Amino acid sequence: MLVIRRRAGESVLVGEAIELEVLEVGQGQVKLGIRAPRDVVVLRKEVRIAAEENEAASRGAGAESLPEILEALGCERNSRNRPA
Repeated sequence: MLVIRRRAGESVLVGEAIELEVLEVGQGQVKLGIRAPRDVVVLRKEVRIAAEENEAASRGAGAESLPEILEALGCERNSRNRPA
C-alpha cells in the first residue's frame, strides 16, 4: 500500500487516466474528488461489500422457491380456495 500525504488542492495520479484530488480536510474527514473515464467504475468500498454480501445471500444454501416457501407456511397455491 502506498501511503502519501496531500493537502487540500493537491492531487494524486493513478495510471494515465485517473486523478484523485483532495478537496477538503476536516476533523476526522477528507473530501476527495475523483476524475476518471466513464468506463471506470468508482465505488465506495462499503457499497461493493454490501452488494457482494447481498449477492452471496441470494445464492445461499437453503434458498427456496416461492412455491416451496408458501407450501411450508401452509398457504394454498390456488387463490380460489381463499376465504372471502
